[in-house]
Amino acid sequence: QVQLVESGGGLVQPGGSLRLSCVVSGNIGSVKTVGWYRQGPGKERDLVATITNNRTTAYKSSVKGRFTISRDNAKSAVYLQMGSLQPDDTAVYYCYARTILMGSNQDYWGQGTQVTVSS
Repeated sequence: QVQLVESGGGLVQPGGSLRLSCVVSGNIGSVKTVGWYRQGPGKERDLVATITNNRTTAYKSSVKGRFTISRDNAKSAVYLQMGSLQPDDTAVYYCYARTILMGSNQDYWGQGTQVTVSS
């Protein structure tokens, strides 16, 4: 079992920045990949960014160059630095972790944190 707790959401003006944080606890040794998904109003949840144990990253095309994912293994944390935010970035952002145990993958989600981009 893995638990994920996000923080850092809020209201920001277009063009502004926010940093989301997620603390991972539980069976951390089984975690293979961590990242962030988001679900905007009336939209499906989709990938924003992920980072693997060897720090390979992947990004949604619309956030490349604006968002940066990073992890601090000493703090069991993953971060999403978001810049040049636009109203289309408004969504609930979910921290995500994929574990691998005895050859089986399992996905975990945090409770979500609201990011609203509005003037």
